[in-house]
Amino acid sequence: MSWLSRLGFVAPAASSAQADEATLLARLAAGDADALALLYRRESGSVYRYALALAGDEAAALDAVQEAFAQLLRGPQAFDAARGTLGAYLAGMARHQLLSQWRDARRHVPLDDALDTDDTAQAMPASDARLASAQQQDRLWAAIRRLSWPQREALVLVDLQECSYEEAATLAGVSLDVLRTRLHRARQRLAELLAVGERP
Repeated sequence: MSWLSRLGFVAPAASSAQADEATLLARLAAGDADALALLYRRESGSVYRYALALAGDEAAALDAVQEAFAQLLRGPQAFDAARGTLGAYLAGMARHQLLSQWRDARRHVPLDDALDTDDTAQAMPASDARLASAQQQDRLWAAIRRLSWPQREALVLVDLQECSYEEAATLAGVSLDVLRTRLHRARQRLAELLAVGERP
């Protein structure tokens, strides 16, 4: 059980797509649009969740995902399976897009107090247990959005995306020691924020 699972975070289910990644990338390089559609169905969900967790903004996350797949379409041969998974590669491109937006604006990515993406689910009747779980998830995401960008990124990569420390450090463009330090501080800060929220 992961660290965030103990706090009630439910990780997304793994993709059930069975198409061979290398074959799809070869088809994409040959101009097969169907291959891009299959790769998008398989990878876009996790890339979007990663981008949303970093950006705290739906529109920015969607733009980042679109740009990541546009780059993949323009140059599928740039992906090197020896350096990591396709999902991590796409997440890295989405991250660069978000970081570029953040630098251009010369301010931090907006930090929302809660997710606004689940209005339909909130309107539906739910049991007390499901409602409590949803509220706990909202509190967790709100706390994650209050972390600084470097801490949030480390936490999202390792604890939500379940990247290895080495893969997370590569995506973040930092050394393994820096990544570990950021992750440690992020976990401490998140625990503090959640503890404050529990006080009467």
